[in-house]
Amino acid sequence: MSTLTMQVKEHVAEITIESPPANALSTHILNDLSEDLDRVEQDPSIKAILLKGEGKFFSAGADIKEFTSLQDASDYKSLASKGQQLFNRIENFHIPVIAAIHGAALGGGLELAMACHIRYVAEDAKLGLPELNLGIIPGFAGTQRLPRYVGSAKAYEMMLTGVPISGAEAVTAGLANRSYSSEELFQEAEKLAHAIASKSGPTIQHVMKLVPYTHTPQFNEGINAEAEAFGQVFGNEDAKEGIQAFIEKRKPNFNDQ
Repeated sequence: MSTLTMQVKEHVAEITIESPPANALSTHILNDLSEDLDRVEQDPSIKAILLKGEGKFFSAGADIKEFTSLQDASDYKSLASKGQQLFNRIENFHIPVIAAIHGAALGGGLELAMACHIRYVAEDAKLGLPELNLGIIPGFAGTQRLPRYVGSAKAYEMMLTGVPISGAEAVTAGLANRSYSSEELFQEAEKLAHAIASKSGPTIQHVMKLVPYTHTPQFNEGINAEAEAFGQVFGNEDAKEGIQAFIEKRKPNFNDQ
């Protein structure tokens, strides 16, 4: 059963994550999202994608419980690499992907949103990379994309404290384009998507190809290093303690091991 729904309206594909309560990014969701991108690629009439979450959140993170089913560092590295490849595909997609973020975009949820080309947020949404609170690190290119938007100093602060920022703060920091009330968000995001989709398809696709030339070649080295580190971290006792504490809803007791 799919964890996503996709509807095409006037040249815009609206993709909704439907995996309550947190819309946590499981392997199943990542696979379904990849399949929906395949469908969009096969439909030349689609000129923009609007990505959003059903229920309380855009996506409150990766599926932490799924992590407990993995065994070796190579398993974790493979998971990180798979997510990175999908998010790279989104970032280099032939049409724009607009994220409409309400409730929360945390951990893997924010990493997904950062791979999108435009982010509209609810003013009271929470955006952050809280992985260090669990004794782990971001694994879907969060360490590489966040500094692009907010600068190194703010990225260090957000990742090292694990404290999220609000949607309104995200706009000020450069992480989001615009913020709206929760009631206005989806309407405004749809309005943007349809405004883009009213343009000529070839011109949209040329812009999508040209802007990525501004990205540094070191990005791929950075995400490869992140996947490697992601695998190594899960061999630590603190990672096991942090994930268990998250599942048990208690504060972790880290021993720096």
